[in-house]
Amino acid sequence: MPHDEGLAQILRDALADTPGITEKRMFGGLCFLLNGNMLCGVHGDKIGPGAMFRVGKENEAAALAIEGAGPMTFTGRKMGGMVDVTVEALADDASRTEWLRLAMDFVGSLPSK
Repeated sequence: MPHDEGLAQILRDALADTPGITEKRMFGGLCFLLNGNMLCGVHGDKIGPGAMFRVGKENEAAALAIEGAGPMTFTGRKMGGMVDVTVEALADDASRTEWLRLAMDFVGSLPSK
């Protein structure tokens, strides 16, 4: 199984009322794009279940300060501006809302693709 569909549904539900959201299979998981730019996603078996948020380098410290977040090291190296989130942390409404806010602030400032 490439990703946990239950985790994907958590993000899908959180983004349901957001205009410009699309889904795309990427990185062995499922990503959610805002106006064509990657916003967040869920990853699967290759690195273990969890989620990732594209918060940008300016928001990275704030995102990492939330319990359950760590640096994104999908390629074996730290990916600046990205955070990895545990399954348990993704289920926390307040934490998820804050990561989504940070990601929307960053990704929403990018030109549409």
